[in-house]
Amino acid sequence: MSPVATRRVLFVEDDDALRNANAQMLELAGYEPIPVADARAALDVAGPQFDGVVVTDIRMPGMDGLKLHATLRARDADLPVILITGHGDVEMAVSALQDGAYDFIPKPFARERILASIARAAEKRGLVLENRRLRHLAESAQDDLPLIGQTPIMQDLRRTLQQIARTDVDVLIEGETGSGKDVVAGLLHRWSHRAARPFVALNCGALPESVIESELFGHEPGAFTGAQKKRVGRIEHSSGGTLFLDEIESMAPALQVKFLRVLETRRIDPLGTNESRAVDLRVVAAAKVDLGDPLSRGSFREDLYYRLNVVTLRLPSLRERRADIPLLFSHFLASAAARYGRDVPTMDAATYAYMTQHDWPGNVRELVHFAERCVLGVAGPQGLATSLPSLPEQVDAFERDAIRQALRASGGDVRRTIERLQIPRKTFYDKLQRHGINRRDFDPA
Repeated sequence: MSPVATRRVLFVEDDDALRNANAQMLELAGYEPIPVADARAALDVAGPQFDGVVVTDIRMPGMDGLKLHATLRARDADLPVILITGHGDVEMAVSALQDGAYDFIPKPFARERILASIARAAEKRGLVLENRRLRHLAESAQDDLPLIGQTPIMQDLRRTLQQIARTDVDVLIEGETGSGKDVVAGLLHRWSHRAARPFVALNCGALPESVIESELFGHEPGAFTGAQKKRVGRIEHSSGGTLFLDEIESMAPALQVKFLRVLETRRIDPLGTNESRAVDLRVVAAAKVDLGDPLSRGSFREDLYYRLNVVTLRLPSLRERRADIPLLFSHFLASAAARYGRDVPTMDAATYAYMTQHDWPGNVRELVHFAERCVLGVAGPQGLATSLPSLPEQVDAFERDAIRQALRASGGDVRRTIERLQIPRKTFYDKLQRHGINRRDFDPA
């Protein structure tokens, strides 16, 4: 069953004995049955946001199953309705399928047949509701993209950002590539009293060493060959606003010494002059390595690290907040669909499984690109197959885990385990051999 599959089953049957027997069968299969005797009672339960599956008999007094299906479909076209039919009702049931019914099951039906249909319908219903929930959350999210999330680590990050944004404290942001360090830096500026002044960003790893000193500190005419006019450096230009230094671990050692002095004195010395000028400076620096670790820090100066490390924000990778991935993905889908003029695609089971199992080494940036490919229709099943186990492999894994859980719950007792699994003894031993499970491993010590 899908991780988002619903477990509630509304079972509509006017025959008391059949209704009670099927409710018991559903309960033993792990569902939450809601048995009712007629269509009116079913309509009271299955409102527009009913989080379950409907199974109904066709032949019932008053409103029959076909009219019940039509009424429910008018409320929610995505609600799966499974019809139970007598021999004379098959033609009507086929017509109902064309009108949107999920399945029909002729009487008498085997337990396996109805449970298989309910399992498929429950997975579909769960995905529909998950898509709706994520779309609603994504539409109501007010924060910028990488900060969307309901996990405790993201809630703590948002609170911390709100607390420090309105101070003038320097901030060091650490996080993996693609985790949103530049967006967090932008939010610190936007939420501060400096928002009306410039936000100046410089990637320390993108400029050659011969240029970055002039970029940071500026220069006077004639300071070096080719310096024909005065240039205001990035530090001075950011005065009153925010200076964002990305990939600060890439800053040349010689430049680190000069920048440390700027941080300590809040003054700059442009190239080609002895004049020292004061700057109203707030620095937000970002690094993709842990600068507190001497091995990761490399040639980065320890004293500069401690000077920057007034407040350190560590951005979590997507692997550390997997529960936020579907919500982020839903937001990115909507954004990409609007940008490319496409409809927002529905997240299917394969995509959901891929998102929750993939490690996302590129973090938020990789997830954005994946959402764009889905909207454009170029992230098909062939792209997912390399990351997902095959269906037989998934079934085997589920079966293996189910047998182990049953053995564990039964203390290794074969009879009790077989009763739990509801399979013949020979089948049980065949599966033990197939999956390499030793029953004695579960005997009480």
